[in-house]
Amino acid sequence: MKFQLDEPQGGNSISRHDGQSIWVNNSQHTHSLLVPWQGEVQPWPLDHFESLANSHFEQILSLQPELVIFGSGSRIRFAHPALYQCLIQQRIGVETMDLAAACRTYNVLASEGRAVLAALLIEP
Repeated sequence: MKFQLDEPQGGNSISRHDGQSIWVNNSQHTHSLLVPWQGEVQPWPLDHFESLANSHFEQILSLQPELVIFGSGSRIRFAHPALYQCLIQQRIGVETMDLAAACRTYNVLASEGRAVLAALLIEP
């Protein structure tokens, strides 16, 4: 007997990913994006890890997550803490993972009802 829902009710779920696309609620996205636990998925204007700036993390503040999972692309790369200082000052946690791990972790936390946001980098 199966005890879990196929799709979380009322929230976002990452159903699939590969190196160039992410499917959220079965909609394909081919650019970097912000996936809040609920509400609209937003484009994240970021094409390369080296282009990260404070403004990329400041965009997250209006979504009011308690935790941000930063998917840094196909491999794990850590942003300088000064870039996400705005999140730290608001007591918002930041965890960095590669894209695959970030998608899995986001789904687990969102299914638990946590106010989590996935900031996912897709590089061309």
